[in-house]
Amino acid sequence: MAKEKLPVRSKKRKGGEVFERDRYDVFNEMDRLFNQFRSSFNDLFYRNVPQESTLESETSLMPPVADVVDHGDEFEMNVELPGVSKEDINIEVTPYNIQVSAKKGEDQEKKGKNWLRKERSNLSYYRSFDLPDEIKSDDVEAKMKDGILSVTMPKENPTPSYESKKVKVK
Repeated sequence: MAKEKLPVRSKKRKGGEVFERDRYDVFNEMDRLFNQFRSSFNDLFYRNVPQESTLESETSLMPPVADVVDHGDEFEMNVELPGVSKEDINIEVTPYNIQVSAKKGEDQEKKGKNWLRKERSNLSYYRSFDLPDEIKSDDVEAKMKDGILSVTMPKENPTPSYESKKVKVK
């Protein structure tokens, strides 16, 4: 059985030839498969994350990179949210949990543009952390600078700091 060849039309234009593909584009298919894999991966590890969007609406859910440090009397968390303004960030705290969510996207009108390639889309960021010690929810402070969200969470009962000792291996 002979394989069906995909039709390719050639159009002569100034400056050379431009090839148009009909029906099938390998790069679009690879993008679709990768998005399907990422969606399945996120479903496996982020089941409790509120899914506000779908790929059909051109919005993606991304877990932002975050560092959490225990300073003894407070927790410090730094979250990378590139391109997100502080007005688009939502932080919710309980005595033992913090949730950070943010939206970044284009509010531009999409109609009437002749897109050659569109790779930027709306992004939703979400992270949630359970904390080992109770925090003072009313005293939590957050600052945004250069795409880094810094959150300080004072502890209700500070934990003592311990000095480490070197142990000689025999």
